[in-house]
Amino acid sequence: MDGEPRDPAPTGADRSPAGVALVTGAARGIGATTVRRLAADGWAVVAVDACAGSDTGPGTAPYPMPTTADLAAVCDGLPDVVPVVADVRDRPALAGAVDVAIARWGRLDAAVAAAGIIAGGQALWETPDEQLQLLWDVDARGVWNLAAVSVPRMLAGPDPSRCRFVAVASAAGSRGLYHLAAYNAAKHAVVGLVKGLAADLVGTGVTACSVSPGSTDTAMLAATADLYGVTTGELARHQLVRRPLAPEELAATIAFACSREGAVLNGSVVAADGGFGG
Repeated sequence: MDGEPRDPAPTGADRSPAGVALVTGAARGIGATTVRRLAADGWAVVAVDACAGSDTGPGTAPYPMPTTADLAAVCDGLPDVVPVVADVRDRPALAGAVDVAIARWGRLDAAVAAAGIIAGGQALWETPDEQLQLLWDVDARGVWNLAAVSVPRMLAGPDPSRCRFVAVASAAGSRGLYHLAAYNAAKHAVVGLVKGLAADLVGTGVTACSVSPGSTDTAMLAATADLYGVTTGELARHQLVRRPLAPEELAATIAFACSREGAVLNGSVVAADGGFGG
């Protein structure tokens, strides 16, 4: 009846999120857009990025990385999104990010390995060892590290059957791209480790898959175009849609992979590449 007291709508800590996710590479590009998409879908998210900025020297990317301000901007206005500065090469730091999710929401339902960099521009035999090491450590071992710290917590959680591990691979994970041998190797490794992870998870309810983007409108695509001395539009003409993919299109694919229904993708490589190579 009118005038009778009503229970207030659940807010903040009283509201149970649709899911709890951890996303690496969260300060820009596909990672940032995935954070926003999951938040829009009602998920709570721990948004992780190294926020290296313009650091230079050994072990750094050949183009500027996001900053803490970029990560804060992604999380701004999203009360159930928590920023954490951590490098995917630092396994204890990633474990700490997982701890944030468990401490705040009591579970972890999805881990999205979206952190990655690109470097290249020369033949394999001309590629410096430090470039290979950087790409291996960030693009491949970074995914391994996230799986190593997140999957055990999913298995120990209240409902492993809803838990998903999703790695952002690349069209380079299934083919060889010119003058990108080290990047090709790292992304092939991502596909292989996710397939192995999915096999290890048989019967647990937790699933794993990889999503392989084509040319997507991000800072990484701009860096790739610079390596070749072409425009991003010229790169995008190598896929059947004949345009760069929008990060939001990839985020929608990743969000499905994180869902309960995403279990059907277990062990798969999802070619979200707009017909790359066509």
